[in-house]
Amino acid sequence: MIFPLEQLVKFSENIYEATVASSRRAYQMAMIKDKAIEENEDKVVSLAAKQVFTKQVKFGRIESKK
Repeated sequence: MIFPLEQLVKFSENIYEATVASSRRAYQMAMIKDKAIEENEDKVVSLAAKQVFTKQVKFGRIESKK
């Protein structure tokens, strides 16, 4: 798997949230059979991580009400 290490090093936000967002984005891309997967030589997780690290995909935390 090719993981975007340069982007990971430059990433200044919460890495745990980015990891979860990358994982969920990869699952989403696989389920909808995103064309970007076929057009790109990277694996789905690497592609999703690149999207998160380059801010092509926005993510955030939803606070639950107690």
